[in-house]
Amino acid sequence: MFTGIVEELGIVRTLRLLPDSGQLTLQGKKVLEGTQVGDSIAVNGVCLTVIHQNQNEFTVDVMAETLAKTNLGELKNGSHVNLERALQLQTRLGGHLVSGHVDGVGSIRRTTPWGIAQLLEISAPSTLLSFILPKGSIAIDGISLTVIDVEDDYFTVSLIPHTFKETTLGIKKIGATVNLETDLIGKYVARFMGLQKTPAKSKENLSLNFLAENGFT
Repeated sequence: MFTGIVEELGIVRTLRLLPDSGQLTLQGKKVLEGTQVGDSIAVNGVCLTVIHQNQNEFTVDVMAETLAKTNLGELKNGSHVNLERALQLQTRLGGHLVSGHVDGVGSIRRTTPWGIAQLLEISAPSTLLSFILPKGSIAIDGISLTVIDVEDDYFTVSLIPHTFKETTLGIKKIGATVNLETDLIGKYVARFMGLQKTPAKSKENLSLNFLAENGFT
């Protein structure tokens, strides 16, 4: 579990892509403090397990499902990535609960100065937009941000100068892809409400055949 408060910008040292998997070696320093093999680190919002590390680098495996659902396959040697260690219970929860399980990929469609901040428009699939609401939380490349507005095919967020400077969102150009993880609690609530809408079978529909087919007799 993570908070979406990025600890440092890492650098991709090597990326090996195989037909159904991959392996990343990344440069990092702060996130390696106290980290051991087997620990989790969020890389652009994707929860990955450290399989090897030294003083300044660590290596993670990337499964086929991760390559299919995120933009990690687009990384190149020298690419910058957002890094965050897993949450400790005594840590201040500065962002929101982030699982590191990315829901899908969006893209940056516009960046506009807005006072001291930068207003970003992010295109997103309709399946994800239904879980995004104004003033709600979202993780973009692992960064905890507050949604401003939601439109038919995009949503907006605002970046303070610190976030713009200290994360990959200050580097990425128009059209760049971003990993999106919608609010964890919202997804569970939506799932629960969906299940609640499923009509229960009435007693009139019960029969010996029904009970036998479902293992009750």
